Amino acid sequence: MQYLSTRGHPERRRFCEILLEGLAPDGGLYLPERYPRIDEVTLARWRTLAYADLAFEILSLYIDDIPADDLRALCRKTYRAEVFGSAAIAPLRGLESGVYLEGLSNGPTLAFKDMAMQLLGNLFEYELARRGEALNILGATSGDTGSAAEYAMRGKKGVRVFMLSPDGRMSPFQKAQMFSLQDANIHNLAVRGVFDDCQDIVKAVSADAAFKRKYRIGTVNSINWARLMAQVVYYFAGYIQATRSNAERVSFSVPSGNFGNVCAGHVARMMGLPIERLVVATNENDVLDEFFRTGVYRVRASADTHETSSPSMDISKASNFERFVFDLLGRDGARTQSLFGAQLMAQGRFDLSADPVFAQAAQRYGFVSGKSTHAERLATIRDTFSRFGVMIDTHTADGLKVGREHLKPGTPMIVLETALPIKFAQTIVEALGREPERPAGFEGIESLPRRVQVIDADADRVKAYIAEHCA
Repeated sequence: MQYLSTRGHPERRRFCEILLEGLAPDGGLYLPERYPRIDEVTLARWRTLAYADLAFEILSLYIDDIPADDLRALCRKTYRAEVFGSAAIAPLRGLESGVYLEGLSNGPTLAFKDMAMQLLGNLFEYELARRGEALNILGATSGDTGSAAEYAMRGKKGVRVFMLSPDGRMSPFQKAQMFSLQDANIHNLAVRGVFDDCQDIVKAVSADAAFKRKYRIGTVNSINWARLMAQVVYYFAGYIQATRSNAERVSFSVPSGNFGNVCAGHVARMMGLPIERLVVATNENDVLDEFFRTGVYRVRASADTHETSSPSMDISKASNFERFVFDLLGRDGARTQSLFGAQLMAQGRFDLSADPVFAQAAQRYGFVSGKSTHAERLATIRDTFSRFGVMIDTHTADGLKVGREHLKPGTPMIVLETALPIKFAQTIVEALGREPERPAGFEGIESLPRRVQVIDADADRVKAYIAEHCA
């Protein structure tokens, strides 16, 4: 399997080469040259597999430069009950008729990011040991990626983590999870700004080829293909649990700000998984909803990015969106480069509304969208707890609210759970008048000593910090 850049760079690379990279040399994102197609016989066989073995089967279609026995061992080391709380790993729970929640938040940091990050940590350690090298990971988080990455990488040989987060923009629990870590290889930098400022810094540092090479900079954000690839697995797992035969179709509703979670669903659909609709659920920061309704992709300035009660989606520049647009444009790298590399930078927007390909977003690729506001997510949390005795977090509430708007008779709607409610306790108390359950091991986490440095939104300042701590 060879990988290419969304912006047309002629070089093709193998999986283990892009595993330790961030962006492609031309600033594009890596994708496989083709999506493997799954036939009905294979999908039927996969119905009997444990999650770890399902992961091996799917990942081995994309990874052919790690020996099969090693890859299988890495999957089994990652996806086990001791890490994710149960053998099901991603259990499905029914709500009302035809509506399900897929539990993706049972890992070490109580968020769906663990589903990929735990594997990524093991892949990094394996490949770095094989090469006898070290890696400095630079990442940006709006809340859950940071803690998932840090918990996956803490203590890993040959790995340092430099994680950028927007100062004051995460929930108290999210901040405590990250900043309380005292491991020497973990560095937290709180950036004066919003998530998009953090993400821009990661891209700017990654675009400096000389610095990236000198300091061996890699990334764990969903611009890293390996992370997105790992997320494809739970779409297959959800489908298998919700259906009895391959003749059935399902839809998925996905809370999404950076488009990585739902982009994994796009990949699963391209592989042949019988997905009817991919529902993109946003909060008040509705740049993705606006595109799927109008064909206009319009990023917002920092001052226009709302601070909401589903803060992990307070994003106005959806990095992974480029991967889908590349496919939407028939994999035209030159045009993707024009839209994302030139037009977006100069004008802050592009418009595909008059292009015939825009209609294909829904007709061919199954995308629909909607948004949820603070009042609506409170109402969804109350309704779900009142009717089903199930407490959900704010982002999952966004997914449930928007998913219900796109129900189709006879087609199950699987809503991807994104985090446990404790991570957003203040809003849960506002909605229900009670504190969410706190899992064992997280008692008093907010009062632990913190290790974090606040810095300006300046790529050069981040480079200097990395250089200083890699000396």
